[in-house]
Amino acid sequence: MKKILTVFLIFPIMYLHSKIELLDRIAIIVDDGVVMESQINKSFDDLKRNYQSQGMEMPPKNIILDQIKEKLIIEELQLQMADRAGVKISDAELNSALTRLASNNQMSLEEFIAFIENNNDSYEDVREQVRKEMSIQRIQRGKVNSNIDITEKEFEAFLANDETLEGLQPEILVRQILVKEKSLADQIVNLIDQGSEFSELAQKYSKSSNASSGGLMNWRKAIDMPRLFEEALKSQPIGFISSPLESGSGYHILKLEDKRGNFVKYEDQWQSRHILLTPSTIRNDEDTINQLNNIRQRIIDGEDFSSLADQFSEDPGSAKLGGDLGWVGLGVFAPEFEKMMLETKINQISEVFETQFGFHFLQVLGKRNHELTEKLIKDQAYAILYDRKFSEELENTLRTMRAEAFVEFKVLD
Repeated sequence: MKKILTVFLIFPIMYLHSKIELLDRIAIIVDDGVVMESQINKSFDDLKRNYQSQGMEMPPKNIILDQIKEKLIIEELQLQMADRAGVKISDAELNSALTRLASNNQMSLEEFIAFIENNNDSYEDVREQVRKEMSIQRIQRGKVNSNIDITEKEFEAFLANDETLEGLQPEILVRQILVKEKSLADQIVNLIDQGSEFSELAQKYSKSSNASSGGLMNWRKAIDMPRLFEEALKSQPIGFISSPLESGSGYHILKLEDKRGNFVKYEDQWQSRHILLTPSTIRNDEDTINQLNNIRQRIIDGEDFSSLADQFSEDPGSAKLGGDLGWVGLGVFAPEFEKMMLETKINQISEVFETQFGFHFLQVLGKRNHELTEKLIKDQAYAILYDRKFSEELENTLRTMRAEAFVEFKVLD
């Protein structure tokens, strides 16, 4: 009986071994890591589906496979670098990234997960791929950012000469008055300064073909105007009126009537100054408030705000500027500071109040609605230039990394 039992115990084990199939193999050794055959096959199948969905003819398989292998080698090298640098993507960061990804595709996260699974893909695989991409992006920024330097001279040259920036410029609506004599042009400028309506003066004096419409020209970008006009109107705010500009036709007076475009934006801004005192081990909250109220009273009694801010304020960023915080829009300061700034009338000295930084009082010096168009365009231009330099530097970094790596291709049947 014992012998029969042994036979039955051995048989299932032998049977299971006969059914084992080779599921995956190492295709490439890359320094301390590997690229598996399944990674190559999956990348090839994904690429093949993309070509088919777009109705495009796929390049020869050997070329595609070589490109896939190189891509996976570079990816593996960067992941190893991220691991050595201790880069970790938390679940919270990953969930946030996936939620944004779903939102970009007009889906909730639950709908996004269902979409992935309905297409016979694994949500866990997608999560892992996104985690890898986030790790790679983080190590790229750390590796490349320190090598990028954009000088002011280089940036100004880029602004002046790069044709791709033309698309960022707003369209402008301009009125013009054209007269033959300089003396008449000067007389018209004086009338405008005295409050006369530009369009009425254009109808009365202008020799231009658009005089009947108050000198109104069609919407266009400054770069599409005569160079004389472009230079005069460059970076000017709405309402700007030029001095007389001489051309072969006579003397032009221009008024910038309006702007439109993706980067045309205005923001309410406040200029304020403050004095900050921070409680310490030798000065408790009550003593801090009392000292600040004494300083405040000295200003009300006529002493100079700037001098007292320089002498007493413990804000290292503004003390030497007389407490001046410059022109700033909403959402920059602490909520308590912003609330007090909005409640305080211009030139009035506020009551003492508390924020996370300590105790303050402030004075609002002015309020304006400021055009941000030029700043937004410059910010976008800087981003374009930075992205170009980042791409160039990243390419050099990856090329060097690949050249210095140990890579061994395994022969697979």
